Amino acid sequence: PKTNVVFLKVHKSASSTVMNILFRFGETHNLTFAFPVGGGNQFFYPQHFLAKFVRGFSPRSPRQFNILCHHMRFLQPEVEKVVSSSAVYFSILRNPVQLMESSFVYYKGTSAFSRARSLEEFLSEPYQYYNPAHGDSHYARNLMTFDFGFNPDAEVSAERVQLMLKAIEASFDLLLISEYFDESMVLLKEMLCWDLDSVIFFPLNSRDSSTKSPIPDSIVEKIKDWNRLDWEIYTHFNRTFWERINRDIGRERMQREVKALRERQAELARICLQGMGSVAPKDIKDSSLRPLQHGNAKILGYNLKQGLDKETEHMCRRLVTPELQYSSALYKKQFAPMRP
Repeated sequence: PKTNVVFLKVHKSASSTVMNILFRFGETHNLTFAFPVGGGNQFFYPQHFLAKFVRGFSPRSPRQFNILCHHMRFLQPEVEKVVSSSAVYFSILRNPVQLMESSFVYYKGTSAFSRARSLEEFLSEPYQYYNPAHGDSHYARNLMTFDFGFNPDAEVSAERVQLMLKAIEASFDLLLISEYFDESMVLLKEMLCWDLDSVIFFPLNSRDSSTKSPIPDSIVEKIKDWNRLDWEIYTHFNRTFWERINRDIGRERMQREVKALRERQAELARICLQGMGSVAPKDIKDSSLRPLQHGNAKILGYNLKQGLDKETEHMCRRLVTPELQYSSALYKKQFAPMRP
């Protein structure tokens, strides 16, 4: 199994669920995580990543960390200072249409979105609301492009798009697609030589459907135009994702692998969860399992079954622990004060 991993956690793209997988694997195998200085869950985002943002990094005696997975704005030469040269790099993408709808709800308080009553209103005259000079403007346009380290306001020329795609291909070994999350987990498992249970997941940080609204066709094209760079990234890597499946795994074996994944997931849901699925934040009984609520989104969570034996309870709890709680527990464990 590969133990040196860099995950670029792209915003609002099922990346919290991927992070839980990395947290569990790292904890099980006693790996070291690159944590932001001072804890927290991002590397001084939205600045470009710098090695000095990692707690315990020193240029005089650079030490290598196994897993780098907290939010950052990607800058490869700096990332390379804190991980092994053998590290596997991967990230995840989401259809920019859904990504924008999700961002609008989740980041409603940002300068670009706060005054617009609806996404339609924002898109009808974006420059009335959007000012690229504002420090939080990246949430409102080409968010994936921004997270990968590029300029979200750049003009869209064929040449620029090609350079950007080539740069991403040169840096990353695999790009997952959140709309095909199960297939993505199979590809990830293959690439990292992990077993099935290492990539099993319960969706985390997902929104209650009451805060989701269907996107009218009239604004789908506007979203694509406004996020043209993201759209180019997504369509390109969605295509290469399926090419890779056809080349490395084949559709038939992929179907079998996905079936096995879903069956194991259903089995774990029966073992671990009350009522089999996620619940609204107000219905989560154990406050330590309540996810952070943000913007206008209602973030769902889980209730564990009562009376599980210790080992099962531990396994189940790790599957449903929200990102911030899990991250801070691992941080405390990794930086526990030395006993005299």
